[in-house]
Amino acid sequence: MRVPRRLMSLALVVLVLGVGAASAAGAPPGSIEAFIDRAMSASGVPGLAYAVVADGDVTSAGARGVVELGGDTAVTPDTPFVIGSISKSITALAVMQLVEAGKVDLDTTLSQVLDGFSGRPAGAITIRQLLSHTSGFSTQQGNARHPEATGNLDDLARVVDRLAAVTPAYEPDETWDYSNANYQILGRVIEVVGGQAYQTYVATHILEPVGMIHSFVADGKAHASMATGHRPWFGTKRPISDATTDRATAPQGGIVASASDLARYLAMMMNGEDDVLSAEGKALMMRPASAGSPNYGFGWNLDVGAGVVWHDGVSPGVETLATMLPAQKKAVVVLVNAGSGMGFGETGPLRVGIADRALGLGYASDGNGWPRRALFVFLVVLPVVYVLGMIKVWVDRAKVRATSGALGAFSLWFPLLTTSVAAWVFIGLVPSLFGTSIRSLMVFTPDLGLALVASGVGGVLLTGFRLAVAYTGRARRA
Repeated sequence: MRVPRRLMSLALVVLVLGVGAASAAGAPPGSIEAFIDRAMSASGVPGLAYAVVADGDVTSAGARGVVELGGDTAVTPDTPFVIGSISKSITALAVMQLVEAGKVDLDTTLSQVLDGFSGRPAGAITIRQLLSHTSGFSTQQGNARHPEATGNLDDLARVVDRLAAVTPAYEPDETWDYSNANYQILGRVIEVVGGQAYQTYVATHILEPVGMIHSFVADGKAHASMATGHRPWFGTKRPISDATTDRATAPQGGIVASASDLARYLAMMMNGEDDVLSAEGKALMMRPASAGSPNYGFGWNLDVGAGVVWHDGVSPGVETLATMLPAQKKAVVVLVNAGSGMGFGETGPLRVGIADRALGLGYASDGNGWPRRALFVFLVVLPVVYVLGMIKVWVDRAKVRATSGALGAFSLWFPLLTTSVAAWVFIGLVPSLFGTSIRSLMVFTPDLGLALVASGVGGVLLTGFRLAVAYTGRARRA
């Protein structure tokens, strides 16, 4: 899913491109450990893990905190986390393996490889366009509700069958729009062309050859070894009780990996050698995919001028960041088991701050976050104001019932229109700016979602209550 990823990704672009220790007491000023000492508490994350690549080798790794709040299992560099959209780079790598094997071409259309797309609007989309997010599928289409996950082998196939019937929001190559739909479809292409379930293909062709021994692909089951995700809840973090992985979202964001394993993966991507993929194939993935995709390659965000290749990941209760400087063979990965709150408990400064200290990206803080905090507080307080308004209406009910005439009717009914529009803004428009629905937004940031719903519904309830008080009182007097 993409929420609140769209806003978070934009923030991370600004931060990145503007730019196993249980205790780090006495860490040198400016070091990663000293920075974690200062920043971890403000982020509210229960645990984190990171690993650094220098000169093409994994040179250091560290971890802090616990796998789950209230528990005593410590996070280590080998603790698996859901890596979110960093998974897209692994899906892209699998596709490139099939391209180099001659089983599919970058300009092959979907109708040529997936029967369900034959004669459909999306049938003319190419593999290249899917890889580069220029297919025409929108962010919101990629975040649409999927058929209920069953854990069965056909979960991904069922989701892609549904996507085959969707008319993309744009024509292919018309615009760049990040969409999970692209990588769900690519996952199914891997299954059909590769002749194996996505999970099996990735494990045997990528994870095992790279030596990612603490990593696996979402398989519809819960795994006790995984870091527990924690979602924001009004300034705190709450653990997610259901840790069942989802087969259908695996290609877009469901690969589970440790920091040390991801560092090995990043080192492989920069080694300039022919191994799981040719050196030229890896380089192609980290170049602009087309004129319409100048800042995205195949599964990787790019800042060509700065030589930075990166991807973040946002899953419910887990946020991640992988950053490479391929020309210097330097990289860092940061994994945290908490989602960002709005202004309170944001994890972006922590993740990007670690990346900066590992790679020297010139990280510049985005400030103290008070504008976002103020907005969140406003959304929390507004429903309370509406409740107080209802109490005042009841206290002043005699005055409300005395309202008469055309002007009086206008004063009673017009607020219903304005609060209805406000409800649409809070519950419909605001989530759409994140590229999602209010229901999906609540999966990632339940406190923000609840505040938006309460603020939207509360205004309508206040005006409705005022109308009820006014007109029921008149009926009794008559």
